[in-house]
Amino acid sequence: MLIAFQGHPGAYSHAAAVAVHEGADTLPCATFEDMLEAVRDGRADAAMVPVENSVAGRVADIHHLVPEAGLYLTAEHFHRVRHQLASLPGVSLDALTEVRSHVQALAQCRRRLRSLGLTPVVAADTAGAARALSASREPHVGVLCSALAAQLYGLEVRIDGAEDVSHNTTRFVVMERTPRVPAWGEGPVITTLVFSLRSVPAALYKALGGFATNGLNLTRIESYLSGPRMTSAHFWIDVEGHPDTDAFRHALDELRFFCADDAVRLLGTYAADPFRRGA
Repeated sequence: MLIAFQGHPGAYSHAAAVAVHEGADTLPCATFEDMLEAVRDGRADAAMVPVENSVAGRVADIHHLVPEAGLYLTAEHFHRVRHQLASLPGVSLDALTEVRSHVQALAQCRRRLRSLGLTPVVAADTAGAARALSASREPHVGVLCSALAAQLYGLEVRIDGAEDVSHNTTRFVVMERTPRVPAWGEGPVITTLVFSLRSVPAALYKALGGFATNGLNLTRIESYLSGPRMTSAHFWIDVEGHPDTDAFRHALDELRFFCADDAVRLLGTYAADPFRRGA
């Protein structure tokens, strides 16, 4: 399997791809759009997509890109993120004045960087920041990256575990051209769907009522507005449930009652990661 990811070799998405499919080949991509396009046009079999982090929250732009990608969610993976604060060989921590990395990594280490008096500077991705420092040889610059990236680009780790909290974890989803729906009864599953509502009082409460009355738990809900007057409300939800069950079908019927035609789309049903059960 060839898995596309956003970033340079050594990025956390790279590590997550290898963790999910051991021995898989990987395809680095400059942007999330390039990554998804590589799967659509057949240059890659799957994409490893970060969607949310336990410290920094939602990954920017993913809620816009995933529903429009024309792909299906086929798996999820919770990846423990341990940031290394690295610099050029021989450069001490006291010599640094700024730290470069992806905006999510900087957010996950915000308090640590502030306590050290280091200025955060946004880069395209974690491994890219490490690669750029290796090329530029700027002694006052540090980077937040993975241990793999530090090793690949010849940097030395000054702080192992620079994240603000020990539970720093990113949830990834795998996206492919065709769905891979587990059979009902094979184990716990998550179903991801998107829908849109008119922005009127109690619309969301009524639309989601069917999930509550049918005993289906929502593990994620995200919203954003669009349209020329910002009045069209869009939602992404993850549901603990299989669409082949009567409970899910009844909940979906109730949801569709409060949405326009074709305003509800199932993006995929996939096995729940054992991480959810504390495994």
